[in-house]
Amino acid sequence: MKFPFFIFIFFFVQACGGGSSPSSEKTKYEYAKIVIDDSFQKLLKTSIDTYESQYPKAKFIPKYASEDSAIQLLMNDKKVNTIVISRELTKRELYILKTKDIEVRSNKIATDGVAIIVHPSNSDSVFTVDDIKNILLGKKSTWKDGRKIQVVFDKPYSANFNYLKKLCDNGPIENHVTALKSNEEVIKFIKENPNSLGVIGVNWISDQHDFDTKYFLNGIRVASVGKDDKSLAFQPYAGVLYTKEYPLTRDIWMINYAPRSSVNSSLINFMLREPGQLIVQQSSLVPANAPIRLIEMRTE
Repeated sequence: MKFPFFIFIFFFVQACGGGSSPSSEKTKYEYAKIVIDDSFQKLLKTSIDTYESQYPKAKFIPKYASEDSAIQLLMNDKKVNTIVISRELTKRELYILKTKDIEVRSNKIATDGVAIIVHPSNSDSVFTVDDIKNILLGKKSTWKDGRKIQVVFDKPYSANFNYLKKLCDNGPIENHVTALKSNEEVIKFIKENPNSLGVIGVNWISDQHDFDTKYFLNGIRVASVGKDDKSLAFQPYAGVLYTKEYPLTRDIWMINYAPRSSVNSSLINFMLREPGQLIVQQSSLVPANAPIRLIEMRTE
């Protein structure tokens, strides 16, 4: 049997847009708040650390929260004007902000996905999208060996939960899943509970050169997912995230209304340009602003 592998070649181009390097002539440090959905914590932590190393007088205060909490803070807390979530704002959300004389800028920085993880002892590790829907909606409640399936995810109304809810056409998945407190807790839970199925952001397990990622992967199995019974099933690697052959893909968006001269806007500009896009690539996610050439290789 032949298995396709895809090699990415990224040609980075400078992203258009405003923003400048943070200026700190008047103050020793310039502090900035940013609220990030927990799914994207690893990518944004690396990005912020790298940015601050280049601009040491810029200091970010990140808060990791659910996607819905991030949006509510953007709309109601004047001290929060930059968030990282998995979608653009809705027309209603934009309208509410406009009534407050707030015009936001939305920038896609990467594509990642939702990963399904199980215990290594579980022989059920290949799913179709319909399989996942049936589990989430309680139509399939046991594994092949008869054990009851326990589904866990990071936190209520997170990007992961919202993705699953939309996947199931807003069906009542709340009745069949359990919220923990973070993606990291989901990984730990799977390691300790052989009958469980976990839902996490791909970003938590994508960078296999990262020490923490190697630790997270030790003791879990990343499931393969196919679009349907007739399609190949894939684990969520960058190549199939880009081609969308892995069906559980989504984007990462930075939503911002800080002044263009602020460190918030400068960070976003950093993420859209070559330095930030290289961090995305090195995290084994798909950069938003990198023309790509796919080379297919086959092994017998």
